[in-house]
Amino acid sequence: MTSSALVLGNALAAGSDGFQAPGLGEFYPTPLATFSLLGVDFEITRITLGLWIATLLLIGFLVAAVRRPQIVPGKLQFIGESGYSLVRDGIARDVVGPRGLPFAPFLGSLFFFILANNMMSIIPLAQISPMSKFAFPLVLAMICWVLYIWVGIREQGAGRYFKDILFLPGVPKPMYILVTPIEILQNFIVRPFTLAVRLFANMFAGHMLLVVFSLGAVYLLSRDNFSLIFGPISALMAIVMTFFELLVIFLQAYVFTVLMGTYLNGSIESEH
Repeated sequence: MTSSALVLGNALAAGSDGFQAPGLGEFYPTPLATFSLLGVDFEITRITLGLWIATLLLIGFLVAAVRRPQIVPGKLQFIGESGYSLVRDGIARDVVGPRGLPFAPFLGSLFFFILANNMMSIIPLAQISPMSKFAFPLVLAMICWVLYIWVGIREQGAGRYFKDILFLPGVPKPMYILVTPIEILQNFIVRPFTLAVRLFANMFAGHMLLVVFSLGAVYLLSRDNFSLIFGPISALMAIVMTFFELLVIFLQAYVFTVLMGTYLNGSIESEH
């Protein structure tokens, strides 16, 4: 039984106590399996399973899309090429810059991976995106942060790269007391943190809205009096929010990738 079903069962069992809104327990489902590796405890939950399924489906889709390429593309090839062209031309070329095309495969993989996992939030039986657990977008943000730093060192050299971060060109020397800590905070802490939080917060909020309206509709339809009027309204809002969530799913995958593109552009350019 999923955590949403448990919340619904508790809400219906509450009777006169009223509807019990879902809480953080939605994001901590009962483990399907547990094990230890090198002294570290791991849990396999339905969210972990959703991540694996989304990744496998993504790999299957991409393999099928490029397996037999044709001059006149079929549906799968067209969708795959359109998505990759969006990232290659709209982000790698336009955002990163003329030297951004070598990063197109990484940015494309990032975009498709986030998109596939975000889609799990509206897939029946899954109904939650792994990206609504902060650990998953945080790992992606750390990967992007390491690449961002490595590219800057490779392109400009370690000395020049860190010198430009610590001592911005054109800034009066006395101002370095104020500017340098801000630049360190921005480049090494704020950027990866905000990159992760933006994706996490949107998927977290989207899941909670869908759960509240969906379970609220079922609960209201099981009550008497005016609940029979407000129940269909709640059900309609659940449908509306599903389409809105679909927009957020694509938008957040694109925004995350665009921001990574801007960070790469800052690493490649000689000035920050």
